[in-house]
Amino acid sequence: MNIKNAQLEVDNWIKNHGVRYFNELTNMAQLTEEVGEVARIIARRYGEQSEKESDKNKDLGEELADVMFVVLCLANQTGVDLQEAFDKKLDLKTKRDHDRHHNNEKLK
Repeated sequence: MNIKNAQLEVDNWIKNHGVRYFNELTNMAQLTEEVGEVARIIARRYGEQSEKESDKNKDLGEELADVMFVVLCLANQTGVDLQEAFDKKLDLKTKRDHDRHHNNEKLK
């Protein structure tokens, strides 16, 4: 599924299962909360913090999907074509960063 289709799927889900989109500020707070859950898993599972027993069954993929869902909601409700924005960003990063990263001694 491409990003444009994902935006449509989220919009259809909101229309068929939700009441309406939360407002942008609520969704921004929700996005922050979801990113925090991803950070907690990463810090404990892959970082130096010890993982609590209650965190061991947390699904990183599920938490990343929560982040994506809220990002797609924010794009929909603010009129952003995320596919177009992503394609532009990838093109920019490809042109700007290709040699930069290949010549970075820290990455060798």
